[in-house]
Parts: sequence; structure tokens; C-alpha cells
Amino acid sequence: MTSTTAAPAAGYTHPQARRAIVSSSIGNALEWFDILIYGAFAVVIAKQFFPTGNETVSLLLTFGTFGVSFFMRPLGAVVLGAYSDRVGRKSALMLSIMLMTLGTALIAFMPNYESIGLLAPAGIALGKMIQGFSAGGEFGSSTAFLVEHAPHRRGFFSSWQVASQGVSLLLAAIFGAVLNNMLTPEQLASWGWRVPFVFGLLIAPAGVYIRRHLDESPEFKDASEKTDSPLRDTFTSQKLRLLIGAGSVIMATVSVYLSLYIPTYAVKQLGLPAWSSFAAMSVAGLIMAVGSPLVGTWSDKFGRTPFMIASSALYIVLTYPMFVFLTNSPGFLQLLLLQTVIGVLMTMYFAAMPALLADIFPVKTRGTGMSLAYNIAVTIFGGFAGLIITWLIDFTGNKLSVSYFVIFGAALSLLASLSARVVLRLR
Repeated sequence: MTSTTAAPAAGYTHPQARRAIVSSSIGNALEWFDILIYGAFAVVIAKQFFPTGNETVSLLLTFGTFGVSFFMRPLGAVVLGAYSDRVGRKSALMLSIMLMTLGTALIAFMPNYESIGLLAPAGIALGKMIQGFSAGGEFGSSTAFLVEHAPHRRGFFSSWQVASQGVSLLLAAIFGAVLNNMLTPEQLASWGWRVPFVFGLLIAPAGVYIRRHLDESPEFKDASEKTDSPLRDTFTSQKLRLLIGAGSVIMATVSVYLSLYIPTYAVKQLGLPAWSSFAAMSVAGLIMAVGSPLVGTWSDKFGRTPFMIASSALYIVLTYPMFVFLTNSPGFLQLLLLQTVIGVLMTMYFAAMPALLADIFPVKTRGTGMSLAYNIAVTIFGGFAGLIITWLIDFTGNKLSVSYFVIFGAALSLLASLSARVVLRLR
């Protein structure tokens, strides 16, 4: 069975590794905060930029725009992932954070539909597409950068990717709870929803500064083999690895976007106040932020797949009963319990997953392979999660339809995790 650990790379130092964690975490947190906040304020954005006279149609258009932006992710994965394999992780990370800042600025300052008509939703779509392209290359490049600073502790170091996403989820929830509680609906619609996007822009310069002063990852610098055609190499000799890698990402992305969708679900389907749903979502973010390094450390000791297999199986067993419980007696405590369970299962799975992806692909194609595997899954099961769930509920008239989507994703990831263990002999 292939080990998930390795000797430290030449040139590895603790200060370098700490800088790698900080730079990757800040940039990744910024990228995910900007993406998550759009979903968190989907109901408000729908009214401002996609007015149709029908709330469900407006919401579908909002989530549809969110999903269309994910079509840019595979392109970003190809361009920025291959760029990181050819030129270096640092250069790709600098480019991705600057593009994300541009996309966020377009959304933050875009006039609404009432002011400029169809240019408003078109501008939002353009901003989301730039964000999607940027995010497409961010995960693979930043995860490769982290694990290549400490190959002997891949689980712990790559788990900071997930912890930073937990921080993003927590911040998005806090902004949602505070703004919905303190502002009137008119204030929230007029300018309140823009506040978190502006906050994201304020973080960007720090991320750019830190990444500019990084050293290249030691394992990449010292690699004996590099390739000028990482995309071709990935598709010609690593198709099975790419398929298993994409399958292993599904449950991670379903978990995140499920937690993100819950505020919309709570408001539109259960009639709960928006602040309570955001407060509950903050618990999932907190669990993810605090628990991810622990799971990452344990995955270095016990392996990645045990956590991923256990989490997928528990999602299959628990998801339907949890939503029955919530819909039969909707309330803040029930919502809090649901988000707590999601937070634990999400952290179990997601915190172990980046290191498994790094184990799947060799150094010379790691940026491309991880970016493609991640973004193929995220495009299908993340970008269109809100759209699919909203449509399922509307089509079936059954509020429990959300659980079917989650169970389907969990079954696919369970199969992928088992395949990684049995076929690729990764633990």
C-alpha cells in the first residue's frame, strides 16, 4: 500500500512553511469569501439584479448566474494549473488573487437593474465569470504550494486550505446575520448587501503583498522531472487518476454548498428569519475552521480515505432523517443542530481530501491534475447546486428533495474514496 508520507523536501524550513500557510490561507479565504457571500445574499441579489415578478424565477436566475460562472472554472484550471506546473506555484497564485479582486470589484460596485437595465445582470455575470476563472486555478496551485513545503505532513498543511474556507463560511454567516438583523429590508437591498464585498476588497492588498514576497515551493524547485505539456500528460497517462480525483471532490463541494444553501432554504421553504439561518451557518464554518487542522494531522497518521469513507457513509444514512426533522418542526435549534452535523461531516471529509489529491498526482502535473479534478466536480455539483435544489423543490413540491441531491453526491464520493484505496492503493 502506498504511503501518504514522504521525507522533507530539500530546502524545507519551518519559517518557509509558516509563510506558505499564511499566504495560501489568506488568498484562499478571500477567494472563497467572495464566492460564498454571493450565495449567502442570493435572495437580495435576485431582487436587485434579476427582477421578474416571480420570486422563484428570480432566484433561479441568480443561482443560474452563479452556476454559469463555474463553467469558467475548468478553463481556469487548465490555464492557471498548467501555468503553475510550467512556471511555478508562486506566479500562478499571484495571478489568481489579482483576478479574483477584479471580479469582486465588478460585483461590489455594479449598479442595479433599475439603474442600468440589462447591463446590471450582465455585469454581475461577468464579475462571477472572472471569479470562476480565478478560483479554477487557485485550489490546485495553492494546495500544491502547501504540500510541497512539507511533503511529510501533507494532511496537516493542506488542511489549512479547508480551514481557510471555514473562516470564509464563518465570515459570510456573520455578515449575513449582522446585516439582516441590524438593517431594514430597504437598507439591505439598497447598499447593505455590498458591504461584505467591499470588505473582501480591503483584504486583497494584504494577500497580494504576502504572495509577492514568497519563495517558490522547495519540492517544485527540486523536482528532477518537469514537463512543458502538463495538460497533455494528465489526459494521456493519468485519466483514471483524474476520474478518481474528481469523484473524491464531489462530497466536499456538496457539503460546502449545502451549508451555503441552507439560509436560502430556511427563508424560502421554512419561513425562518434570515438572521437565524446565518447564525446557524456560522457554526458549520467555525467547526470547519477549527477542526480541519486536527483532521489533517490525523490523516497523516491514519490515512485520508478512512475519514472520507466514514463521512460519505454517514451522509447517506443521516441526510434524509435530518431534513425530515427540520421540515417537520422548523426552528432555530433544529437549524443549529443540522448545521452542526453538516459541519462535522464536512470537516471529516474535506480536510482529508486535498492531501489525497496531492497523493494522486505527481509533482510535474500536480497543479494541473488537482485543478482539473477539483473544478470538474465543483462545476457540476457546486456551481449548480443551488439551481438544481431550487428546481427540484419547485418541480416535485417536496421540501425534502434537497436530501436526494446530497445522498447522490455522497454515494459517488464513497465509490471514489474506495477506488483510491483499492485501485490506486492510497490509504
